[in-house]
Amino acid sequence: MEKNFIDQISILLVDDEQGLCDMLTAVLKKEGFRQIRSAGTGSEALQMLAVLTVDVIVLDVMLPDEDGFEVCRKMRKMTEAPILFLTARDTDLDKLMGFGIGGDDYITKPFNPLEVVARIKARLKYKMREEKAAAAQSGTLDYNYFRVEPEAGELIVDGKRVECPAREWELLVFLCRHPNRIFSTRHLYEAVWNEPYLGDEKTVVIHISRLRKKIEPDPGHPRFLVNVRGLGYKMVAPRKGQE
Repeated sequence: MEKNFIDQISILLVDDEQGLCDMLTAVLKKEGFRQIRSAGTGSEALQMLAVLTVDVIVLDVMLPDEDGFEVCRKMRKMTEAPILFLTARDTDLDKLMGFGIGGDDYITKPFNPLEVVARIKARLKYKMREEKAAAAQSGTLDYNYFRVEPEAGELIVDGKRVECPAREWELLVFLCRHPNRIFSTRHLYEAVWNEPYLGDEKTVVIHISRLRKKIEPDPGHPRFLVNVRGLGYKMVAPRKGQE
């Protein structure tokens, strides 16, 4: 994980054992984390969360003023940051409860502080992957001659907006999100129509033909939506510098 990224991560430790918070803070700082705050009660943590942007929360279950599970429920209304329970309560019921109310990990005391750091980094990596995947799903799909705007539901071809019926749109977005991959007609039908494929490939072929008329400069000689004989179809992504 990049150092610059770690520097920007804000961690909130919620535990009434000040010595434990100090120890974790020291270990986290040694690993490159800089923005670390601690709270000794649930109410204090919630007050801090109301005014601060927090990326990771380490939460004890046995707090002096409120059960940590209840604190987690309240936190989930305020943030989507990963919540790692850190507690002496180690029964299977407690763990199931923790995950069921929105916790992302469950670490029992006594623990190795380096394990806590490793778990925090793992959750951050997972969150980064999710965010990148979401960005890829919602971002513009640019093929130079045409581009697809999934969030706006728009197809722009050679600078002009082109109407695209719903099923053609879904097929186009699916192919554009998986460039240079070959899909059989069966795979395309089951992925886009969300129904079992019964062997009639005409439905897919007809929609492919209609899409080509919309996105290809020369539909008779497609350069984007091509057929790979005997295998299926693929959307060819333009190379860098290619118009």
